[in-house]
Amino acid sequence: MSSGDIDRALTRIAHEILEANKGPEGLVLLGIPRRGYPLAVRLAAKLAAADSGVDPDSIVGQLDITMFRDDLSRQPTRPPARTILPAGGIDEKTVVLVDDVLFSGRTIRAALDAIVDLGRPCSVRLAVLVDRGHRELPIRADHVGKNLPTSRSEKVRVRLTEVDGADGYDEDLVAIESSTAETAEEGTR
Repeated sequence: MSSGDIDRALTRIAHEILEANKGPEGLVLLGIPRRGYPLAVRLAAKLAAADSGVDPDSIVGQLDITMFRDDLSRQPTRPPARTILPAGGIDEKTVVLVDDVLFSGRTIRAALDAIVDLGRPCSVRLAVLVDRGHRELPIRADHVGKNLPTSRSEKVRVRLTEVDGADGYDEDLVAIESSTAETAEEGTR
């Protein structure tokens, strides 16, 4: 996916979220670090462009799931990120979890566990940029930018300028890499 493809997918997802929620009332977007948070910020801007009743700064938060993962002993050590909730919290809100790639479903399971510790939303939805299949848990996305069928040996890499710009990525992209390529752990969830 090119930068333009990503932008169009986020625009479509924003409209789907508004339609499913019957407007912007009570919406909260929680991005899962690392790339889910900048996607949530972009989605909030798209929601504001589609509906003047949306204040993008007041509906976006970040949900760290590090300590809720069931694979901590198998993953490289990574420092926890901060959980940042919007000022209105999540109680009685429609929470939309935002992540870059949906794979096994384990990241989203951890996110659901983290939400339970923070409050009681009226509903939780899931928006992902890419759904690559191969679920290990009964989890599905409500809003998907693109379904990318992959083999288990392939990796889906999402690069966003907000996160990867310092590494030389000056444009957003989504790419499928073979397992023989040298890869990082993000995007394989």
